Amino acid sequence: MANQSRIQIAKPDIVRCLDGQPAPVFKLSDLKRILSEQRQGWRLAQRTTTQDFIDFLEQHGKLTTFHFPFPHREETRFVWGSVPLLEVLSTLKPRCYYSHYTAMRMHGLTEQIPKTIYLNHEQHLKSQSTGGLAQERIDAAFRRKARESNNVIDFRGARIYLINGKNTAELGVTSESVTYDSDTSVTVRLTSLERTLIDIAVRPAYAGGIFEVMKAFRLAKEHASVNALAAMLQTIDHTYPYHQVIGFYLERAGYRSSQLDLIKRFPMRYDFYLAHGMKDMHYIDSWRLYIPKGL
Repeated sequence: MANQSRIQIAKPDIVRCLDGQPAPVFKLSDLKRILSEQRQGWRLAQRTTTQDFIDFLEQHGKLTTFHFPFPHREETRFVWGSVPLLEVLSTLKPRCYYSHYTAMRMHGLTEQIPKTIYLNHEQHLKSQSTGGLAQERIDAAFRRKARESNNVIDFRGARIYLINGKNTAELGVTSESVTYDSDTSVTVRLTSLERTLIDIAVRPAYAGGIFEVMKAFRLAKEHASVNALAAMLQTIDHTYPYHQVIGFYLERAGYRSSQLDLIKRFPMRYDFYLAHGMKDMHYIDSWRLYIPKGL
């Protein structure tokens, strides 16, 4: 009881301290550090544990615990006050950023309101494969269904993917103030318009499918720089010839021939596929690309 009364007496100072922190989202280690640094000033007993501290702030303050049980690694965050979910998720991995369907929504490239959130943190830099491509291997790979990350959870009505993506040295990643599913703006890291177009062409399953990708290219036509897109493609240097996919989308979306020429400069040595696992297909000679019949 005495211990409780001490922390109750210290409540105004505790609230002031947490209100004054640089960010309102904490890891467990952050709260441990704050308690350790302030314990003497707040005159809290040594037997007051970090969990006691958390329990008190949840009951008598404005602390909320967010538990994210991702299969690869569970994460917990402690949120002080009202904080948009996008801001909370941005703390899950160092230098993570929003991508694919989520970035599409932020850039106004979809008329849908996606219930799935894609948060990307890049893999460590790996040496490039020197095995090269072969048509038989491309054919075999794209006959199968596309692989999707299983590092996904359902949380408060949203499905959240935490993707461990290709290392691009954060090419085309920017920080912007956006609105997502409310009128409240939040500053987050996300892929630029051009980088988003590349990513969704590569992974249409993370973008609502090929029809949504097609629509995104149309909606981006007056805003996207194909020069910047082509430069990014060259820098990323995908193993597969995704430039053929992107060229097709640009052409179907009505981009100028001079813009298409920027993509046609890339070599087209192989037949390729618009997406994995297609059944009835039609072949586009100009892009050496198989697409679904009727597209």
